[in-house]
Amino acid sequence: MAPFRTRLAQLGAAAALTAAALPSQLVAAQPASAAEEMQWVALGDSYTAGVIQAAGNTFEIPRDGCERTDRSYPQVIDRDLGGAFELTNVSCGAATIKNVTDTPQNPIGRHLPPVSEDPDYPFPAVPPQSAAVGADTDVITVGVGGNTLGFADLLNQCMTLGGESEGGAGTPCKDALAAGIPARLKNVRQDYDRMLTVLHERGPKAKILAVGYPTVIPKDTSKCGYGQPTEFYTITQGDLDWLRTDVLEPLNKTIRDATGTQQAASFVDLYASSRNHSVCDDTKWVEGIFTTSGQPSFVHPNTLGHRNAADHVEEAILNAIDVS
Repeated sequence: MAPFRTRLAQLGAAAALTAAALPSQLVAAQPASAAEEMQWVALGDSYTAGVIQAAGNTFEIPRDGCERTDRSYPQVIDRDLGGAFELTNVSCGAATIKNVTDTPQNPIGRHLPPVSEDPDYPFPAVPPQSAAVGADTDVITVGVGGNTLGFADLLNQCMTLGGESEGGAGTPCKDALAAGIPARLKNVRQDYDRMLTVLHERGPKAKILAVGYPTVIPKDTSKCGYGQPTEFYTITQGDLDWLRTDVLEPLNKTIRDATGTQQAASFVDLYASSRNHSVCDDTKWVEGIFTTSGQPSFVHPNTLGHRNAADHVEEAILNAIDVS
């Protein structure tokens, strides 16, 4: 399979050949190229939308509370491809799998009291994201699952329990919450299977690209300093190991496995490429609880993380379409 930059060149060539083959009066009547007619719908949660200031500026006017940023990976890819696809980006911070499938969402914007108050909160409900998919959709990218798993809740509880530990020792969060993780993962799988079915029904010709989550916690958790707000604050080293091996890696596996049962769906792995760029690495692609400038980021990708995601998702998009 050709590298994605080669396939981008092929896409442009195919569009030019198509236009050249049309009678001049049709070319005049239809200024859009064949490539520009390709429809791409981006679905997902905050790891797609961007959300934090370290992932760019919110560009929705008026704001709808979903906090899509201009340096999130759908927007980066859209600029890379120069309008080769018509992008509809309905990703939304805090979205669950059900919010993608069939449940309206009440976005929260940046309203996270007591850390931050959003002057525009509350926001009106937004429709289920799958409503943006139609019979003419060619490609669907979807990055979701962490909120259905309850990852933010796990982080909060692990910080609280770790803060009560003796200098960051032990695994208080694992001890309290490990028994419930299999049920959470089972729920993710059930909701993900249903979402993929609905997306296939709404976009029968679309190629679905399920985007996984990047490396958040390093394999060597001794890199992470206990009590560091720019990392995982008061989560203990032992609980970080547990969150990596028993929560986040199984979440990616659950998404990969669900995607593998669908003929028209593929999994886009971001984990391996981001392995040395966790929250605790020197060059981080995911911010910690706070950024170095003190902005709340609550473990979300920054512009470097979205650039990496854009490279991999862009390649998957171009390899998914038929350019001969």
